[in-house]
Amino acid sequence: MENIFLNKSIWIQNLISVSDTQIGLTNITTSLRYFINIVIFVLLNAMYLIYLERKFCGFLQQRLGPNRFGPRGLLQSLADVIKLLGKEDIIPKKADRAVFCIASLLVMVPALLIYAVLPFGKGMVAVDLNLGLFYFLAISGTSSIPILMAGWGSNNKYSLLGGMRVVAQMISYEIPLIFSLLGIVMISGSLNLSEIVKAQHNVWFIFLQPVAFITYLIAATAELNRGPFDLPEGEQEIVAGPFTEYSGMRYALFYLAEYTNMLAISALTVTLFLGGPSGPFLPSWVWFILKTYVVILIFMLVRWTFPRFRLDHMMSLNWKYLIPISVINILLTGIGIKIFQLIKG
Repeated sequence: MENIFLNKSIWIQNLISVSDTQIGLTNITTSLRYFINIVIFVLLNAMYLIYLERKFCGFLQQRLGPNRFGPRGLLQSLADVIKLLGKEDIIPKKADRAVFCIASLLVMVPALLIYAVLPFGKGMVAVDLNLGLFYFLAISGTSSIPILMAGWGSNNKYSLLGGMRVVAQMISYEIPLIFSLLGIVMISGSLNLSEIVKAQHNVWFIFLQPVAFITYLIAATAELNRGPFDLPEGEQEIVAGPFTEYSGMRYALFYLAEYTNMLAISALTVTLFLGGPSGPFLPSWVWFILKTYVVILIFMLVRWTFPRFRLDHMMSLNWKYLIPISVINILLTGIGIKIFQLIKG
């Protein structure tokens, strides 16, 4: 497990240290092999999450869920991929072909890039950036662009409306998401994710910042466009939203990107609030994966428990409640830090 992340780090370092005048064939081959390993690791996890959510949903609704392919339906996601590969790739006649096709490819780029700064275990971080948290938020913030491109390129009113909803929702909820993390940055004194993990050596930040954790979890759910914030894909209103005109593997890429992003956001939650990969007895990466899947199950439980918000209610929740609460939390955190410094000094 450690070798996978070490290989990813070497791959990124190779890309950075390549000579301006000569590129070694060995470096290219090695870098490509490392890149493929990481992509396979992330995508296999995302595919398993699709199966896990269908099983978890079935459990909540007192039914079996997928159980036809493999033991207990474990190969259902693989069967779905094979089915989608065999489907015809249909491009609407009036669609903007270039934008329509590029959008389905671009959607996976930010979903994979954000894994570069996540500390999966002790020493298991690909690029240990001092601005790691800023990098994560900046890259994840671009994930709405391919979805808007999909809505625009489809030349379909439902797709365009869904794309516009995605942009409005993600831009709005990025504000409380970032504000909720400022308290953690103030306490740890760093944007480096590894340093934030070290700052939780004595106590996890979920206990020091419970209000920030709740606002972050709500905002993150909205950022992922998952229920009850799945308005961009409201089937009863706008069919499948920006993905209405997509079929086959192009549609599957959007679906896969959603679960890849959910895995990354859950991993960030563990890093910022749950002590990262720290834990007794078991290897650090095992603790990290266990904590990450607990957060994922919370996201799934919320999706299948609460009904979908109305658009105006969703925006009111953000601007009238989450943002003011986040700002108050920042002020209280600053006051608390100052009082602690005075007592300690």
